[in-house]
Parts: sequence; C-alpha cells; structure tokens
Amino acid sequence: MVIDAMRKRINGGELGPGDKLPTESQLSSHFGVSRTVVREAIAALAADGMVQPRQGAGVFVMAQASSAFSAIAGMRSNKISVALNVLEVRMGIEIESAALAAQRRSASQQAAIHEAWNEFGRLLERNVPTGKTDFSFHRAIAEATNNPFYIEVLEALGSRTIPCDVASPWGTDSVLTYEYQVGLHEEHRLILDAISARDADGAREAMRDHLSRSQDRYRSRLAENARTDRI
Repeated sequence: MVIDAMRKRINGGELGPGDKLPTESQLSSHFGVSRTVVREAIAALAADGMVQPRQGAGVFVMAQASSAFSAIAGMRSNKISVALNVLEVRMGIEIESAALAAQRRSASQQAAIHEAWNEFGRLLERNVPTGKTDFSFHRAIAEATNNPFYIEVLEALGSRTIPCDVASPWGTDSVLTYEYQVGLHEEHRLILDAISARDADGAREAMRDHLSRSQDRYRSRLAENARTDRI
C-alpha cells in the first residue's frame, strides 16, 4: 500500500523533517496507482500529523513525524479500540490540564476557549463536521495551562484526539449522530463554566466526566460489535 510505504520511509528517516514529498504525479508513477489513491494516502498521513500540505508549495514531512505517536498510527487496529486507547491517554493528561487552565488562564485564553465552544455550536446548527473545532476547544484549554508540553501531546495525537468527526480516520459512523454531538457540546459547556469561574476542582471533574462518558459510549459500541460478530 502507498500509505504503508510512505510511513516506512518517514519513520525510517529516509524522508526527514522539512523534506518535500515527491509530487502526486511522481508518486502515482512510482507506485503504479492512480493520483486519487495517492491523494488519499497523503490525506491519511496528514491526519496522523506526519505530513503537512502547503498551498502552492507541496507536501512536507512534519518535525514530529517520527515520534512514537506517529509510529503507533501505522498499527492495524479496530477503530473503536483505537478511540478507547486514545481516550485513556487523554484522561491521564486532560483532567489535570483543565484544572491548571482554571487556575492559570488569562482573559484572552478564556475567550479563546469560549470562542471554540461557540464555533462548535455554530457548526452543529449547520450540520457541519465539528471535529476540528472540538480539537480547538481542547487545545485552547491546553494553551491556558501555560505549559507547552500539554499542547505538544495533543498536537502529536493529531486527529486521533477527536474520533467523533467524519473527517477523522479513527471515527465511527455509529457515534456520529446529532444527539451525540449535542451531548458533547453540553459537556464542554460545563468544562468552560468551571474554567471561567477559576474552579479548578470543578474543571477537573467536568473534564473527567466528559472523557468518561466518551469512553462509555465507545465501550458500548465495542460490546455491540462483539455481540453482532457472534450472531
């Protein structure tokens, strides 16, 4: 597969940070596949944070492309299992980041969190994918900790951070309902309210509840799939 070959070249150091990928035409010719297949492979690599398309310039390898997170991206795994694994990691990071954001956030950082929440609602009303704005909300909270490593971890996880988006390769159609995303928006509001009130304990618990609910939803879907497989 094109994507596996490209991952191997990047993780193996053949293509290093800042290197430009061959053109679509060159990759199509090299692998003997259509340009559509090449574009899909590049889109998947970009979603994993391994490459970055730049308008009019080409596609470039990202600095963190050879990180452990990117290597994990190449592993074959059930989508729901991946989502659960990511949520487990996020619980170890984001629960405390919410508390720190409540303690440390500036007025402008609070405004950024609020704007990301508002934008989620606007996209939801228009029935537009909310994943990127969902990520922006969580990233804004990480930013408000004033500890750059919280941001670095979220960015390394990339699109895997927010599986509830049709644009994410880790998403599942079974949970991408309007009602599901309305629930997420309300859970985000509780986190936002606690951070705005500088309530560290409240922010910690609101984030714990939010991520725990997401875990429960995916576990239910995993169990449902297992029952279906036995039929």
